[in-house]
Amino acid sequence: MLNFQYYWEECGSFLQDQWNSVCELFGSDFALAVWGSFIVTTLFYWTVGSCYTFFHLTGKPKFMQKYSIHDTNTVPFSQVWKVIPQMIMNQLLIIPSGIIFYYLMVWRGYDSGKTLPSFQRVFFELVIHTFVNEIVFYYTHRILHRPTLYKYIHKRHHEWTVPIAISAIYSHPIEHILSNVLIFVPSFLILGSHMSVVWLWTCMAISFTLNTHSGINFPFTPLSPEFHDYHHIK
Repeated sequence: MLNFQYYWEECGSFLQDQWNSVCELFGSDFALAVWGSFIVTTLFYWTVGSCYTFFHLTGKPKFMQKYSIHDTNTVPFSQVWKVIPQMIMNQLLIIPSGIIFYYLMVWRGYDSGKTLPSFQRVFFELVIHTFVNEIVFYYTHRILHRPTLYKYIHKRHHEWTVPIAISAIYSHPIEHILSNVLIFVPSFLILGSHMSVVWLWTCMAISFTLNTHSGINFPFTPLSPEFHDYHHIK
C-alpha cells in the first residue's frame, strides 16, 4: 500500500492536470457526472471486453488458452452478435440512471471540487464501496433467483450456460437497473464520493465482472471465474 501511495503522490500533479482537462472538456458538473460517466464506462467496457471477445472468437493469443477453464475456447460470431443489441440497450439506460444519480448526489452533497482526493481517501472509499456493493448485489441477485422473477427476468442472463466476458451485462433491462446499476448508489450516497472515485470504482467493478464471466482464470486475480461458471450451469 505504501508503494501505491508513493506512486500516487509522484503522479499527483500529472493526474490533477489531466483531471482539470477533463473538467474543462465537459464544462459542468452535470455533464461530467452524466455524459462523462456514460462515455467512460461504455468505452472501458467495450475496450476491455473486446480483448476478451477476440480470444473467445479466435482462441488467440494461444498463451491465454492455458488459463481457460473451458474445454473449448471459441464461440461462434453469430452467437455473440445476437446478444449485442440487448447489451447496447442496457448501456443506454446508464444515461437516465446517471441523471437521477447526479441529482441524488447533489441532494446528498457530494465532493464536486476540482481537486482530486488524497490516496488515503480513495483507498478508504474503495474499501467501503467494495463492502457495500457486495452486500447489495448479493441480495438483489438472490431476489432475482426467486422462481417468478427468475422465469421472467433473470433467466435471460442465464441463457449463457457457459458465459463469455461481454455477456456480463446481457440481461433483462429490469435486472440491469436493479442488479448492475442501482447497487452502486448506496455507498456513493453514504460517502458523497468525488466523481473521479465514481469512475475509478466503476471501471474496477467492470473489470472484475468481465473477468468473472470470461472463463479465464488469470494468476493473482481476486475473483476466479470457476465458481460463477458453475452458477450459470446449475
